[in-house]
Amino acid sequence: MSGDRAPLMAQPLRPPSAGRAAALLGLLVLGALVGVAGALVQPAWFPGGLLLALAGEAGTVLGAARLMRSRSGGIAVAAGWMITVVLLTVSRPEGDFLFAAGSGSYFFLLGGIAVAVICATFGPGRQPDGGPARLRK
Repeated sequence: MSGDRAPLMAQPLRPPSAGRAAALLGLLVLGALVGVAGALVQPAWFPGGLLLALAGEAGTVLGAARLMRSRSGGIAVAAGWMITVVLLTVSRPEGDFLFAAGSGSYFFLLGGIAVAVICATFGPGRQPDGGPARLRK
């Protein structure tokens, strides 16, 4: 190891700045809105609505990861989506519920979780400062 700097992964994590924390909170709310919209669209036109809801979620998660230039943006949207959709599956004491016990609802829940995890990992990871050259040539 050359130089006096420790490797990037050996450095302690710092808390995010106030602006970055506010942006992540906004993306969490955006993920919740996408989850509600997807829950309402997917049963309307069964195959098309389901695909539209999952494509909207994938685009939002990927866009947030690219916008924040890290995986944290995608994870914030995915977390907001998952929390909202799981809360929408709970039936109320009056007997009301949003998701019916059909195959479309299960595809939306399980497919949405898979899409969120896959798309959240596509964001760029922590990279050291410096040029675009490969490390350890």
